[in-house]
Amino acid sequence: MIARLLSTKLLRVSVAFLLVVGSFALISATKPTYSTLDKAFYADPNTINFVRPGLDIQILGAEIATDGTMTARVKFTDPRGLALDRTGVNTPGAVSASLVMGTIPRGQKQYITYTVRTQTSPITGVAAVQSAADTGGRWQETAPGEYLYTFGTKAPADIDRSATHTVGVYGNRNLTEFDLGVYLKEVTHDFVPDGSPVTVVRDVINTASCNKCHDRLQLHGETGRTTMEGCSLCHNPMTVDPDTGNTVDMKVMIHKIHRGRFLPSVVAGGEYVIIGNRQSVHDFSGVTFSPLDPEGDTTRQCQVCHRSDVGATQHDAWLTNPSREACGSCHDNVNFATGENHANLPQPTDNLCSTCHIPEGELEFDISIKGAHTTSRFSRQLPGVVFDITNIQDGAAGKAPTVTFTLKDKTGAPLAPSTFSSLSLVLAGPTTDYTTYIRQDVRAAATGSGDRWTYTFTRPIPEGASGSWSMSIEGRRSLPITDRGAQRNVNDAGNNVVKYFSLDSSPVTPRRQVVDLAKCNDCHVSLTIHGSLRNQTEYCVVCHNPRETDAVVRPAEQMPPEGIDFRAMIHRIHSGAELGRDYTIYGFGSRPINFNNVHFTSMVGRNNCNLCHVNNSQQLPLSQTHVDVTDPRGFLNPVGPTTIACLGCHDNIQAASHALVNTSALGESCSACHGPGKQFSLDRVHAE
Repeated sequence: MIARLLSTKLLRVSVAFLLVVGSFALISATKPTYSTLDKAFYADPNTINFVRPGLDIQILGAEIATDGTMTARVKFTDPRGLALDRTGVNTPGAVSASLVMGTIPRGQKQYITYTVRTQTSPITGVAAVQSAADTGGRWQETAPGEYLYTFGTKAPADIDRSATHTVGVYGNRNLTEFDLGVYLKEVTHDFVPDGSPVTVVRDVINTASCNKCHDRLQLHGETGRTTMEGCSLCHNPMTVDPDTGNTVDMKVMIHKIHRGRFLPSVVAGGEYVIIGNRQSVHDFSGVTFSPLDPEGDTTRQCQVCHRSDVGATQHDAWLTNPSREACGSCHDNVNFATGENHANLPQPTDNLCSTCHIPEGELEFDISIKGAHTTSRFSRQLPGVVFDITNIQDGAAGKAPTVTFTLKDKTGAPLAPSTFSSLSLVLAGPTTDYTTYIRQDVRAAATGSGDRWTYTFTRPIPEGASGSWSMSIEGRRSLPITDRGAQRNVNDAGNNVVKYFSLDSSPVTPRRQVVDLAKCNDCHVSLTIHGSLRNQTEYCVVCHNPRETDAVVRPAEQMPPEGIDFRAMIHRIHSGAELGRDYTIYGFGSRPINFNNVHFTSMVGRNNCNLCHVNNSQQLPLSQTHVDVTDPRGFLNPVGPTTIACLGCHDNIQAASHALVNTSALGESCSACHGPGKQFSLDRVHAE
């Protein structure tokens, strides 16, 4: 196959070019490193040396002539700096690139673009002028890989030549004929036409902020639009969707998308829809922002996007530059013209917004920007809860263990069990794969004083149990906080503590670590569920084990129950809208929770297992100590520990049948084909 590919391509490569490539290979920099998520990682070395996968775009400069002619000098290379032929004739893979030109007018903060298109809605008949890529331009090769692009669009005669201008280039290199996928790239270049230094920029959100959740920002298919810098060029106040009348200005559209189902207009029965290219309908009315907030509305964590740690120079704009458009995007039931839902205070301009809405006030929950977005569980008024488990006695099979634990607030002041609205110790084991857990309420029966308390379980560790087990603690207090002059009670919970101990003389072996809480919190900010009681993944798996289902809370008419093994549940939750089946778990109070509207935040799908997994915990084979999983609503029940993880995402009967065929009385044979280094290894089949 490699020989055929090479012969097909080499016939089109000149001898002179081959000499250049050969010379370059001798002096080029270190070869690029491809990760296991890249198809190039698995390609034949001969193919890699010939194709040199990847794409880099550099903007070498831009000018606007006195007659309005706009030009940009652009260079296309592979990751090692070898010049690429844009047409794909002299080097493998054609490069498709589009350009946008815009300016930030004096005294303003956002772009207007010179490159536009007129879009007429077939629904409303309204015509709208929208920011867009240039059309009618021409490319001229000036050196290997270097091109002069002359825009088909001319700049207006009255442009401010002392204002910041930005040219954006987005593109892709199509290497699908080599089974190497499509490589994307987007870059921008700021300049001032009169030659002055650039002093005004638009840099509110950094792409790295988006990629904390989205893995790799990628919009509009495989065109190459992958950066916030590029997005901001077109998504500015001048661009409107004529089909719905909605603006696609970035600060409005992004707030609305991320608030989704919690938008007041959506709660009232409306919808938030954008109709894009080729009349593609994008309904964001069901979007739930990924931070988990016990109070329901998840969009008060502004710092998730407006981060100070990823380099955006204007990351504090949300605090210092409030506006009707930005604030009204989330609070879309406010009528600034009449003052409705704005304390009956009309606001005809943005001039006075910062007068009332200062960055931060003296009190929480006030009308300052931080105050208005305070989440109760992060309130400074809460003293906090700090747990520790200091001793476990009689931790042996057939005995009831006695546990010594401490209760304090964040200042170190002692707390009494009687002050808690919920306080439990949980005994579970074995740590090889939890199959048994015993939860006991300790509020009334614990003895002690100060911060030190002791509790003896009323149920013993099962006879015949062996190996390592765990002891955990969960708890919360219901405490009053003052919110705008009124008191209300909120949960003040502690972080779960898990301690491991051996029932016999064997070494203490903690439960395997599969995911890292820090990775969960890249998207979820501060993971907490079940009324803030459970907030550590190490503790979640105690109850969400291979044996558990929602049978005790599921109504009889909704039987059979749903398995709640953690690996099955988390894969299925994050697959959500991609599942081919209803996925509803019944929670406390027999409340149904449906996850079929969940969209995983990665823009490139669920292929990157390392977004959640640590220590290659997704790799096969799994330990022989893993037990089969109870899955009454699945295709197979019980189901093998490897199969259940895979069927969490690949939830079709074909995948289940494939797994069944490859399972015998000896166990699962998944690793024979899907193990590391195999033809269909996990990494290889998930690579892009």
